[in-house]
Amino acid sequence: MKKFSLLVAILTVISSCSDETTIYEDSNDNITLEDNSISLSANVNYDNAGVIDIMNVSSSTGKFTKEAEEYAGDYPLSLVAQIEAPTYSGSENLTATHVTIEDDYAYVSYNTVEDGYVGAIDVIKISDPNSPELTSRLFYSNADINSIAYSNGYIYIAGGVNSESSATATTNSFVAKISVSNGRIDINQGVSYGFQEGYNSTDVTIADNKLLVTSGKEGSLTIYDKNSIEILNEIMYTDLRAVATSDDLTAVLDADSGVKIFDANFNVINEIAISSDFGVNSKRTIDFSEENIIVSEGSNGAGIYNANTGAFVEYIPILINPEGSNSSDNVTNAVAVNEEVILMANGGAGLSLSTEMSDSTNPVGIIDLDGSINFVTSKGDYIFAASGSEGLQIIKMNKPNESLEEKCSDLETYRGSATISVGYNEVEAYQGSKRLSLVSVSGELLLCGTWTVSNNTTINEDGLFEMNGTFIVGNNRNKKNITVGKNATFRIEGDLGIYGDLILEEGAHLEFIGNESLTYITGSVIKAESATIIGEFNDYNNKF
Repeated sequence: MKKFSLLVAILTVISSCSDETTIYEDSNDNITLEDNSISLSANVNYDNAGVIDIMNVSSSTGKFTKEAEEYAGDYPLSLVAQIEAPTYSGSENLTATHVTIEDDYAYVSYNTVEDGYVGAIDVIKISDPNSPELTSRLFYSNADINSIAYSNGYIYIAGGVNSESSATATTNSFVAKISVSNGRIDINQGVSYGFQEGYNSTDVTIADNKLLVTSGKEGSLTIYDKNSIEILNEIMYTDLRAVATSDDLTAVLDADSGVKIFDANFNVINEIAISSDFGVNSKRTIDFSEENIIVSEGSNGAGIYNANTGAFVEYIPILINPEGSNSSDNVTNAVAVNEEVILMANGGAGLSLSTEMSDSTNPVGIIDLDGSINFVTSKGDYIFAASGSEGLQIIKMNKPNESLEEKCSDLETYRGSATISVGYNEVEAYQGSKRLSLVSVSGELLLCGTWTVSNNTTINEDGLFEMNGTFIVGNNRNKKNITVGKNATFRIEGDLGIYGDLILEEGAHLEFIGNESLTYITGSVIKAESATIIGEFNDYNNKF
């Protein structure tokens, strides 16, 4: 993140009740809106979609490795798709700076690391987990956008304005309010802007009817009325990078001193001194996790502090990718919390996943993604990781369905090998949410829950495999198959994903239970003449 600047050029300016708020009736000079569905769909990339491995510590070397695990791993992740970063005349190096998720949409802001100022906003529909849709894209030809929030039909962006070059901007830092409806950005209603002290606006979040915006060097925490963009309060600070809220608490990260925590009236009730080097004009984030607050602290990793007492709890170190990266690029840029999962965007060291225990954190490993990860956020069943070279990567966590957990609650939770091999005359049944390397069934197997398999799955002659939940095999970089052997049976209740082929041999029997099952197959369905398929299901890619 660099010093932001926006040259505001407008034809009509209407003053509102606040001198710090203007409404731009003509946005065409500096804003370009792309809403052609064909052009937008070309930016959705499925080349790497499918099962994602997590690099774990090797028991023999003590280093992180992509080698197959001895035991089945937790967190069966799958890459849904990648959204290629916007390109604009004069700037082909845009990178995502922030993502906010609300209902069926993700809203993404972009800036450029190059000289000059170009930014963008994406709106991505994620209601269909197998087919994200880029529904709208807006370019700023003269602005780097640093953060984005959404509320009640509007997106709010934080960036910068070159006040020396603008006839209307009173300071360098700005916030803007833009209408969006059903995934489409609407600039015909005009764009409302507000300005505050500071070199650039660094973060924006919403608390009730208030808009909270931080700005960097010689900046402030400024509280706006969300609807009118009128300034309600402005608290000066030296170098604010981030703002987060939890119930009635608000926290800001000051790169010069640490974290300040405010009550509902914005009185400081706690201060957490942090001496880490947060870098110059670098993106950093903070996030609440129950009674703790987690701070991205650059080369120190992520620091965890008690939000009530300010006491230091622990550091989560940066896990180093075994393929190597420049140590100067291994910095924690952002942290995100999703239930017990802590995600860290560690730049060249990639995206790491840890779990929050009762009294400590447990590093799980490095998610196998390409590119340097500069931002991460997570909500519900999704992780959004931003990479400079690989664009925005949409990851599904494949959390088990609660009703499925209840239905299969009498089954043993699987804690065995990463390879499940069921021999002839053997009967096995498990519930769980695991990453597997291989499945081979010669006897009978029932799996309840969510499972990913990085290699082939084979149901051998006369075998029976029943699955209830979600089962995903392979990915588009390493296609794998499910083979249902001679006179074998594959019974499905739930979602089946195959990044490869489904092979039904002589006398094979494929059965779908209920009427809500789904198949997502990227390869072919290869069916022997005597194989049978019965039941109702959604053939997502029309492969049957």
